[in-house]
Amino acid sequence: MSKRIGVFPGSFDPITKGHVAILEKAYGLFDEIVVAIGINSSKQSYFSIEERTAQLKKVFEGRNKIKIDSYQGLTVDYCSNIGAHYLIRGLRDGKDFEYEKSIAIMNTQLEGAIETVFFMTAAEYSAINAHIVRDVLKNNGKVDAFVPAAILPLLK
Repeated sequence: MSKRIGVFPGSFDPITKGHVAILEKAYGLFDEIVVAIGINSSKQSYFSIEERTAQLKKVFEGRNKIKIDSYQGLTVDYCSNIGAHYLIRGLRDGKDFEYEKSIAIMNTQLEGAIETVFFMTAAEYSAINAHIVRDVLKNNGKVDAFVPAAILPLLK
């Protein structure tokens, strides 16, 4: 039987408690989870790839099944290249579902061997998104309630 590898793609700029909650739900279902930082040259990132990688490694320290990587290009191509057959996606609300459903359908048409698995985030994290966290950071606000405690020293 082949290894069940799930890929959780995103910008993680920065990782939030909502991201962590999704990975906690997915953790027991896969032999390996790759948290894959997508590099999008048309997007201006707040944190560098190196900073985001360091943040992710800090958060998932000691979780042997979780690997951190980065990639460019189509997510399904990345999955194929590493032998992953599952995409892990988090949903906060119906709007997220509609958006993610369209991407999942397109991904299946591009690469039929890849299945998207959806997880609902916990209600207390449904309003958190990295864009809002970045705005709070840019304005010197406190983000303790939104990001894992392990990365707080890395955000200063």
